[in-house]
Amino acid sequence: MAKTPAKSASKSGTAKAATKRKAKAAAESTAPAKTAPVKKAPAKKAPAKKATVKKAPARSAAAKAAPAKASTAAATRTESDSFGPLKVPADRYWGAQTQRSIINFPIGWEKQPVAIVRALGVIKQAAAEANMEQGKLDRKLGKAIVQAASEVAQGKLDDHFPLVVWQTGSGTQSNMNANEVVSNRAIEILGGEIGSKDPVHPNDHCNMSQSSNDTFPTAMHIAAATTATEVLIPGLEKLQAALEEKAKAFAKIIKIGRTHTQDATPLTLGQEFGGYAFQVKQGVARVKAALKNIYPLAQGGTAVGTGLNTKKGWDRLVAAKIAEITGLPFKTAPNKFEALAGHDAIVEMSGACKTVAASLFKVANDIRFLGSGPRCGLGELKLPENEPGSSIMPGKVNPTQCEALTQVCAHVMGNDAAIGFAGSQGHFELNVYKPMMVYNLLQSMQLLGDAAVAFTDNCVAGIEADEDRISQLMWESLMLVTALAPKIGYDNATKVAKTAHKNRTTLKAEAVKLGFVTEEEFDAAVRPEDMIGPK
Repeated sequence: MAKTPAKSASKSGTAKAATKRKAKAAAESTAPAKTAPVKKAPAKKAPAKKATVKKAPARSAAAKAAPAKASTAAATRTESDSFGPLKVPADRYWGAQTQRSIINFPIGWEKQPVAIVRALGVIKQAAAEANMEQGKLDRKLGKAIVQAASEVAQGKLDDHFPLVVWQTGSGTQSNMNANEVVSNRAIEILGGEIGSKDPVHPNDHCNMSQSSNDTFPTAMHIAAATTATEVLIPGLEKLQAALEEKAKAFAKIIKIGRTHTQDATPLTLGQEFGGYAFQVKQGVARVKAALKNIYPLAQGGTAVGTGLNTKKGWDRLVAAKIAEITGLPFKTAPNKFEALAGHDAIVEMSGACKTVAASLFKVANDIRFLGSGPRCGLGELKLPENEPGSSIMPGKVNPTQCEALTQVCAHVMGNDAAIGFAGSQGHFELNVYKPMMVYNLLQSMQLLGDAAVAFTDNCVAGIEADEDRISQLMWESLMLVTALAPKIGYDNATKVAKTAHKNRTTLKAEAVKLGFVTEEEFDAAVRPEDMIGPK
């Protein structure tokens, strides 16, 4: 039934009133608290005393040199931004813009990755060094900024970066989080008052020659490159080496091949594992190839790519500083407009990760099926038994490392889908999906690297071949008849295979019975060791 106009108006008025109440409450939460008048009780007569103010003890030089540690007290201090004053935790270096982001984006549990936080520290350090070198930044302030920023880069101030991924698409709040932390830590180093923005200002000094629009994409590239070189590539190379070792160990074990999940011609278990190893090797090569387009940095493009508020050559100088700090071959991007508005390099790297995930999924799947059983499956491989597999079935053990790895691979494929879509959304001069894109990419790289190591240590290294089972299955296979085809013809060989399958007999028995070959001729033609390569 349709609502009457009167009821609709009433509901509209209620909604408006609720909106006003929410707006008023939000305004009150960001304004200094007002104290209600309190009716005083009659004072007792007592000897008059002079009022005294207890001063906070001054911090020693040693204390100034070390970052503040978290306090259990719920004390606050007041900081301000262009929207006004706001209370922030007294034991944290962040300021009003970070606190406002905490209030405005209570979304999810996904925090900015540590790799991004530390990359922002690298940028602030490099920028301060470049600004001092070009004469834009006072050296005393610059040195304090460098010290504070290096503490961020070294992970000493991770607890001072509370922001979630789901914020402004340019990463502005996280850039300002870094500016505020570096500013307040530098002020502390210089003996000033935290929160005063004096003598180090988060925008004027810590963000000098920068914009969030070029800083955050630069942090994306630094974080991606460090995670690739420190986590993903080493993990994959470890897995590759373990698979290559197994390929050598299994080189002389001949087994039946399978295509379409059906019996095929023989190969060695070593050849099978050699294929797995080469897939991983190719994955490493793809990641390294994608890295080449991660090394160019957006820093120096500032707001829209023009380099406004920087001196000539600053982009090259700051990229060189970043390369020096990280030990990686970063350089300035040749076109800053593309570096801000498009993130094709991130999409490409995610694509490489997706390809790696596809490879690892295949490898893990094969290994768990080859190890299926222990009595009613293929059972060609004996997988390490790491933990009980069932809460109800006694003695059951499962291929859990394969399951963990394939879950990771599925997740990486999902991450890539989101990254690919987000990469297409570079509207005009800026892509505003940056935090999600880099979060997904870093998660994919971390998961693949970690899972590759766990899979290597807890599965691949301990795999053994069940040679009796492998031999049994090979000699039962009908596809050994393929070796007879050149001698008796395809059609006759087909007849031998189908007859043997129907009668549940052997290929040899039916081939001889059908009069196509003698026993000696069969034995000479059907030799699995001669079927594992060209003659």
